Amino acid sequence: MVSDQAKSKPTTLPLIYEQLFYIKQEMAENLVEVRSLSKYFNVSSPWGAGRLYLKAVDGVSFQIKAGETLGLVGESGCGKSTLGRLILALLPPTLGEVWLAGENLWTLPKRRVRQLRQKAQIIFQDPYSSLNPRMTIRRILEEPYIIHKLGNRRQRRQWLEELVEEVGLSTEQLDRYPHEFSGGQRQRIGIARALALKPQLIVADEPVSALDVSIQAQILNLLSELQDRFGLTFLFISHDLSVISHISNRIAVMYLGRLVELAPREVFGGGHLHPYTEALLDAIPVADPSRRLPPPRLKGDPPSPIQLPAGCPFHPRCPYAEDKCRKIVPDFRETAPTHWVACHFR
Repeated sequence: MVSDQAKSKPTTLPLIYEQLFYIKQEMAENLVEVRSLSKYFNVSSPWGAGRLYLKAVDGVSFQIKAGETLGLVGESGCGKSTLGRLILALLPPTLGEVWLAGENLWTLPKRRVRQLRQKAQIIFQDPYSSLNPRMTIRRILEEPYIIHKLGNRRQRRQWLEELVEEVGLSTEQLDRYPHEFSGGQRQRIGIARALALKPQLIVADEPVSALDVSIQAQILNLLSELQDRFGLTFLFISHDLSVISHISNRIAVMYLGRLVELAPREVFGGGHLHPYTEALLDAIPVADPSRRLPPPRLKGDPPSPIQLPAGCPFHPRCPYAEDKCRKIVPDFRETAPTHWVACHFR
């Protein structure tokens, strides 16, 4: 949809160029655009039946506006981390497109993709394994500048001192090794490394799941402060809907490689949600021993992503499933303004 600002802009260009201007204007509002993105992995069959395909990501489309946080939630193994790596061009897609800052990553020469990597960085899940134990913190944080040939030794020294202070560490800690830090401090180092090249987009892949609850709150608050200070855009991946709800502007729910719901955070406090989203909300623990928990909505385990059921992938576990659900895959459609759901009855 063309913005009002674009509509009001006078132009004497031919119609085709005017349309191109509108398209670029709209794309400028979205830092990331994912279009029908799929990633299939070849899996050898142990019974000699030829090659099978594990559909880790299957036909996913969404946008992330500049400056917002999109939360991506779902069970372990649903394809969240794979999707994050596809957006960062760490994995080649099987189908679909990823647009970053108005450029299609998979039609660009390698040199340009390398330049775009400065705009998109990642915070890894495990702060214990994501830092090289043989490097000092100074060497770890200096590496992005060396790889991209930025600054001289004196400039990099100044940048590193400013960087660690931004994430709540001291300059005296730069010459220590990762094993000398706690889990929360190591994750702060991982955040500092992601910030080093002044990116626009950060994919935070379960950045607090390995931390204690009290430390989780500190890291979430730090990420919010850094976003306000530097105008960052986040794709925040988690299996914990309570964490996602705390930090996100919009929330996308993923199941077996597909998006089943995408809506602003406020919508998730009300009703008329996808049945899988309802189950995730019911599973959020409440610190009240007197409150009686509702019976679980879901039964059984998710189907294999290698052999997906016919129709809606969620129907074997859905309490509302009917014959239509077992035969027809629901479209991912906008049921209300900015609210997208893949369900026949929502």
